[in-house]
Amino acid sequence: AEDRYAALLDGVTEPEEKRRIIGTQFWTEFFAVAQQLDGVKYLAQGTIYPDIIESGARKTGGKASTIKSHHNLIPFPEGVHFDLIEPLDHFFKDEVRELGLALGLPEHIVYRQPFPGPGLAIRIIGAVSPEKLEILKNADAIVREELDAYNARLFEATGERNS
Repeated sequence: AEDRYAALLDGVTEPEEKRRIIGTQFWTEFFAVAQQLDGVKYLAQGTIYPDIIESGARKTGGKASTIKSHHNLIPFPEGVHFDLIEPLDHFFKDEVRELGLALGLPEHIVYRQPFPGPGLAIRIIGAVSPEKLEILKNADAIVREELDAYNARLFEATGERNS
């Protein structure tokens, strides 16, 4: 799907427009696969409370202004019928991490640096291009390695993490 996303994002500079394009294409890709599978009735997603607040989503009752849109809070396309399950939608990130530990998930998963929903494209200032995406992928890998190494040293020395 990377080529399809790249074609849609070619020349797009506005962050909200990037989010809209990525969100719409995310659903297109997701539902195309889900419809090929037999008996899919539910969509479970990891929406957390800040996603709802930042997007001014339906769950705020119109009480919050949109700070930024979230790809997983875009309404389902016409004709798509799944029951939506969002078990984490009233939790903050630190609470989700506590829950993950309580459920026995590995620490390297629980404490990893979250990847942005709209991916790397939203981190590119200006127009998205294959060259910029490649540079950003490499830079992101370096940042993640450094954060993981720092947190490993911090935990070893103090028993705490900088999450």
